[in-house]
Amino acid sequence: RKRFEVKTLGFSSLELKNLIFFLGAVGRVAEVAGKSSVMMEIRTPKTHKAKRVLEKRAPKLVENGKKTLILHGTKTSATVSSVLMELYRLKKGGAIKYSRRNENIRPFESGGETSLEFFSLKTDCSIFVYGSHTKKRPDNLVLGRMYDHHVYDLIEVGIENFKSLLSFSYDKKIAPHEGSKPFICFTGEGFENVPELKQLKEVLTDLFRGEVVENLNLTGLDRAYICTAVSPTKVFLTHCAIKLKKSGTIVPRIELVEVGPSMDLVIRRNRLPNEGLRKEAMKSSKDKPKKKVKNVDQDDVLGKLGRVYIPEQEVGKIPLPDKSKGVKRERREGKVKKNKEEGSASKKLKESE
Repeated sequence: RKRFEVKTLGFSSLELKNLIFFLGAVGRVAEVAGKSSVMMEIRTPKTHKAKRVLEKRAPKLVENGKKTLILHGTKTSATVSSVLMELYRLKKGGAIKYSRRNENIRPFESGGETSLEFFSLKTDCSIFVYGSHTKKRPDNLVLGRMYDHHVYDLIEVGIENFKSLLSFSYDKKIAPHEGSKPFICFTGEGFENVPELKQLKEVLTDLFRGEVVENLNLTGLDRAYICTAVSPTKVFLTHCAIKLKKSGTIVPRIELVEVGPSMDLVIRRNRLPNEGLRKEAMKSSKDKPKKKVKNVDQDDVLGKLGRVYIPEQEVGKIPLPDKSKGVKRERREGKVKKNKEEGSASKKLKESE
């Protein structure tokens, strides 16, 4: 084998090792910088389908209904799995559920929300439900909201006294329909006084209310969520079907039939958004001013008044229609007129004689 001599240029072996390590580190940094520049590159849509998807996800004056992302933690109990599945059934059509375990998601730890924000961006979901089970926090649920695909606020609750849909017996004819609008009832002073309960109220409202509408048909209301503040840290949540009955008046009498699921939510931890993020998220665009309608005024007494402009009419230049049917009548009228004139002329001659 041939031996290659390396010119050290006066450097010792330790200095050469440090120099080689430094050059390797510089090369790795340059490589990572090149990759990051590629990742930060803004990609424009190349197909009409991609363009429609981006337009659908773009900010709007009137936002669409909030979709819910349902995720499993590293370990989940049978209770947590049942709760996640039944939440998905209640939100069917407005929820996305992943069944794989997610080891990298730690919502309350710094850096643990990276995967969560990635899933939110991928699925375009603004609310998430994360279920886990540990010895320290058994049967645990983390409810949170996203703003611009970043974590906005978090609240952690424990599940107690859970009853599944299958444990309730009722007439299947009154079962709520998929995608119907619900009533949401919060009973208890804690929802107005306790900060944790106020936050839970906001999160549950966003979770269950669906798409915001202006008008609603009464017959389409077939479900209700009842939330009762039992204590400052405990809320009883149940799902009921609405049964409309005759009352003798226009307004029907309402009966509630519990159809499940039902559970107790015990508040454990929460994280509120900072004031700057809250102000940015609460910004609302000003309504567009109504376009002024020309020649229309509003009067307090007469109401709506309009001005109509008619161009000057030149009657002499207006072409007259051909009335051929009226020719005979005009002739008869002409003859009668002529006879009258002749009669009056003869009378005058006789009188002069």
